[in-house]
Formats: sequence, structure tokens, C-alpha cells
Amino acid sequence: MRTARFTLDPAFTIGEVNPRLFGSFVEHLGRCVYTGVHEPGHPSADEAGLRTDVLDLVRELGVTTIRYPGGNFVSGYKWEDSVGPVEERPRRLDLAWRSTESNHFGLSEYIAFLRKIGPQAEPMMALNLGTRGVAEALELQEYANHPSGTALSDLRVSHGDKDPFGIRLWCLGNEMDGPWQTGHKTAHEYGRLAAETARAMRQIDPSVQLVVCGSSSQSMPTFAEWEATVLAETYDLVDYVSLHAYYWPTDGDFDSFLASAVDMESFIDNVVATCDHVGARLKSKKKINLSFDEWNVWYLPGWEEHSATADPRDWPEAPRLLEDNYSVMDAVVFGSLLIALLRHADRVTVACLAQLVNVIAPIMTEPGGPAWRQTTFFPFAQASRYGRGQVLDVRVDSPTYETAKYGETDLLHATAVRGEDGSVTVFAVNRSRTESLPLEVALNGLELTSVVEHSALADADPDARNTLDEPERVTPHTVAGTTLRDGTLQAVLEPLSWNVIRLR
Repeated sequence: MRTARFTLDPAFTIGEVNPRLFGSFVEHLGRCVYTGVHEPGHPSADEAGLRTDVLDLVRELGVTTIRYPGGNFVSGYKWEDSVGPVEERPRRLDLAWRSTESNHFGLSEYIAFLRKIGPQAEPMMALNLGTRGVAEALELQEYANHPSGTALSDLRVSHGDKDPFGIRLWCLGNEMDGPWQTGHKTAHEYGRLAAETARAMRQIDPSVQLVVCGSSSQSMPTFAEWEATVLAETYDLVDYVSLHAYYWPTDGDFDSFLASAVDMESFIDNVVATCDHVGARLKSKKKINLSFDEWNVWYLPGWEEHSATADPRDWPEAPRLLEDNYSVMDAVVFGSLLIALLRHADRVTVACLAQLVNVIAPIMTEPGGPAWRQTTFFPFAQASRYGRGQVLDVRVDSPTYETAKYGETDLLHATAVRGEDGSVTVFAVNRSRTESLPLEVALNGLELTSVVEHSALADADPDARNTLDEPERVTPHTVAGTTLRDGTLQAVLEPLSWNVIRLR
């Protein structure tokens, strides 16, 4: 196969990686919370009922910002139900996922979970703008963040949380463009409500950082028009617009599936263009950044089939929902999506992998049993660990292949990040399912002399997975033969592989 090539030069950069790019998402959905992060009585549970085996894996994963409590769940959420003595909290019907919510894990438990992960774990709180509005948002803000001396802040103190939660990052609702959303609104209706909520929240705290709902996917019929209408109302009041995208193979079209990042990058570029158009029209010097606060591989047709056949009288508690088991191919696509986010680090400054545990997640658990890493765990953990610093501008000259959805597509998808110490990490995906891909990278002005490691996630069986019975069937392995001589990196990328090449 023809060699793929690109050049790295420190004079040509995209932008600094914001740590929030490595965020995740915990929603009251299926077993993400209950028997996921929270399982009193589990052998590993701490005094708060948090699974310490899961906490260890979350730290290893390198997650930063964690969005909560939804997702679709938030549009029926009453925050008051989730505070105070656990035994006094009401059980509620959750319309979003047709489940019963016990509220045994709530706002205080969420903050405690973040604090046990470590100082890098930052709250990202979603507000209910589906069935509620400005007043309830302000009440939650006061309860969570005001030090003391008011009814709601003193209520928090009486519940055992003397210190404010310090939530800086807030989502103004969730997927309000979607007709599936409880309280779905038109762009005009939502834009006005979001503006009113943002304006009032800034009266309490001008420093809050606010995410306004963008389109739930690029395929929505209102895409771009929705963003333009909402931003016309909120541009000077918010900091981010959200994007959500999920990918899965359709009718066995694996070649298009492997090129899913083509759609993700197009989505980002189009939202940036829309934001900047609105800013230009308003004659504003402000730049709206992007919060890609839901992204993943998700076999959505499986959920739709389950939903269509579910008993309408059944409202189970913490059912097994959306527990996709990811293959090597899924992990390669997942890694490519991470590359897409890094390649747009100048404008995508928040991102949340949906979700963290059990529900389309990199971490799986068994009630009363073990926790283990899915194949997608490894690309995220490596990107979070080594993808910190300046993203270098990577423009590939690559062999191509034909896809049904995206036309002619590069076999190589790549980016590179330069750390503060001058080291460089190349992240690269070979989309070919059958052939190795030779790679040559010219290094200009980087003063790099050696290959620290070339790690790859690949397998002779593209459908190989990690399971309860075989939790370590798939792990990254070291690739031999990668060299750095006379300013040129040379490597061979295995078929259908995610690669991390570290240089110093």
C-alpha cells in the first residue's frame, strides 16, 4: 500500500487542549448510577455506597468534567427530590427511560463522587428547562453554590453539606430540539427561555459558564436554523453551544462506520460557521465555543427495538438498558472520534463521553461482582493521559477508500499533541480492514530524537470484545519497528487499528 504522510511543525498549531475535552456523563439511566457508580453492600463499596473498584477505573480513565443528571432524564427532574435524608426522598416515574427513580443517589452524592475521583473532576450540572424554568434553576443555583444565610443555602448546610458545591458549568436544558424530549420546544420558545434563565443566573453569579442547547445531531431537520435562532436570543449570555452525535454501522456498512469522524468533523465545522455568522450579524467580537457534551458509538437501533416492545405497564428500577458491548472495530471508530475532537481543540473546549459506567460506557460492572474495561476504555485513557498540550496542525496525504455515506475517504485519520516538555504524541487510526498502512512523518523544528513507545489496539478478530468472562481479551500492545531517524518518523499501522506513538 502507498505510504501515508504528514508533516509536524511547532509553528503550525490548532490550539491548546482544554482538560474539559476529556469529560464524561452520568445520567439516571439504566445501571449507570445504581450498581454502576453506586452500590451499597457491594464488597468494594465505601461508607457512602460508592464502588471503589469503579472509582479506581474512573481515575485510570482520566475523566475530568462529569455532566449530570442527564440527558433526557433531566427534563423531568425535580432537584428537590434528590437532596436531604435519603430515606425521605420520594420515588418518581422517569418518563425519559420508562423507569422508576428512587433518588437514593442525588445531588450531594454526585458532588461526593466527584471529590473522591480527585480535583480534576469538575461538575457540569444540567438544568430542567423541559418541565420547569427560570425559578427552579435559580433555586438550584442558590442551594448548590450560595455559601449560607438564605433559606436554600441553609437547607444545604442542614443536609450536611456546609461547603458550597461550586458548580461553574451549567447546561441550559438538554436536546430541546428533539420531539422525544419531555417539554420539547421550538427554537424561538427555547431561545427565549434559555436567555431568561441565563440572564437571571448571571445576576446571582456573573462568572457562571453556560451551555445552550444546539442540535441533537446534524441530521435533524432544523439543524443550523435551530442554532441560528437560539443564538440570536442568547449570544451575549452564554459561553457554549452543545453538539450531540452517536454512530453505529448501518446495514453492515462497516466502511462508512469506520469513517464516522468525517461526519463529526463536518458537524463541528458547520456549527462553528453558524456561531460565527450570528456573531458577525450581531457585530460581536465574542466567540462561542462548542461543548460536544454527548458523543460515542451507540447501537441505537437496539434501543429503539427494545422501546417499541417494552410493556407500557412496567416501570423497572435500574434496568439493564443500553449496555452495548464494544468490539475492536468499535474502539477504532471511537478513537477516530477522539482524534476529531482534538483536531478542533481551538473551538471544542468541552466534551463529554456518554456515558461513564454500564450505559454505552467504557466501564462495565456486574451487581455484586467485578468491574472491567471495555475496548473503548483504552483510547480514551491514552488520549486523556498523553493528549495534553498544543494540538499540531496535521494535514495528511493518505491512500483513500470509497464509502457509501461519505464518498472518498482517507484511510489515515491522525492528529498530534505537543506537551509542555516538548514531547509529541501522534494519535492515528488505520481505517483499512485488511491492509497495514505505512506511515511517514516529517518532524520540523521539534528537536525529537527517539520513539518512547508505539502502542496499538488491534486484533485479528475485529469483533473481539472484553466481557465478564474474558475481561482482558483485548488490550493495547506494543508495536516493534517504529523508528525516528534524521527527523523522520516511520511506522506501520496494523489493519483496523488505533495507534499512540510517543516521541521525545
